[in-house]
Amino acid sequence: MATAGFGKVIVEVRANEYTSRRANPHVPFSAEELGADAAACREAGAAIYHFHAREPKTGAPAYDVATYGAAVRAIRAAGDLLINPTLGANTVPDPKKRAAIIPALARDPATRPDLAPVDLASINVDPWDPATKRFLVEDMVYATSVAGLREIAATIRGAGVLPQAVLWNIGSARLLGAFVEMGVLAAPVCAQAILSSSLLSTHPATVRGLTALLDFVPTRAPIFCTIGNGGGNLLPLVAAALERGAHVAIGLGDYAYPELGAPTNAELVREVARIARGCGRELATPAEVRGLLGVA
Repeated sequence: MATAGFGKVIVEVRANEYTSRRANPHVPFSAEELGADAAACREAGAAIYHFHAREPKTGAPAYDVATYGAAVRAIRAAGDLLINPTLGANTVPDPKKRAAIIPALARDPATRPDLAPVDLASINVDPWDPATKRFLVEDMVYATSVAGLREIAATIRGAGVLPQAVLWNIGSARLLGAFVEMGVLAAPVCAQAILSSSLLSTHPATVRGLTALLDFVPTRAPIFCTIGNGGGNLLPLVAAALERGAHVAIGLGDYAYPELGAPTNAELVREVARIARGCGRELATPAEVRGLLGVA
């Protein structure tokens, strides 16, 4: 892993995705809610904050620069967290439109993000429900060509923002290796591995799924790898991730964590901190992560 010699654990918060509040009322929607959530997460030990822009009242996906910008300003006012907004993922099919939000935000130093995700996959994103033995939807596809991915990465880098390569499966990890060799993604590479209990196109949220994916993450360039969880309890995998040189990305955007009642994102960060310290590890500060990734 790229973080060899970097003994601290980096925690990224996956604050809200496009998740409703039905299962947990603490999912933040508005800029004000994101700012307050980010402040609490920073105090708990998080270093990176990933969010989806949402309509303040309804929680519907938002794509306008004003809503994104208000969220970035609120999160930045909450502390020194590295900020990582979504590009809209599969809800914005055109790669050019998907990436356009980053240079728009970067025109103003007050709203320029630090990171932005590039999903290295074209996959089905239809959630499977094993209890009912059916898919919750059956026509949701996330598709991006290699040319489109290269354009997204170039747009992000051109705005002075660091791309975060998001790995959905072994194919994503192999594509990352090719992009590193081509120079599409330059070292230090920031990569996030997605595991899921419900999305069958990903690796399952198990130690076997985690290990199989990490085995294919390229080592020929520095790799910073966090483990996100698109549906399912990530906490049982935290120790295994740390043992394998990975870090942790966790949040209510992926899972409501009813096992803990109705926790906040900050409470999840504190739980990761507790597990990490049990493994003899401390959490990294945003300043330390900036130094590791070369982010100003």
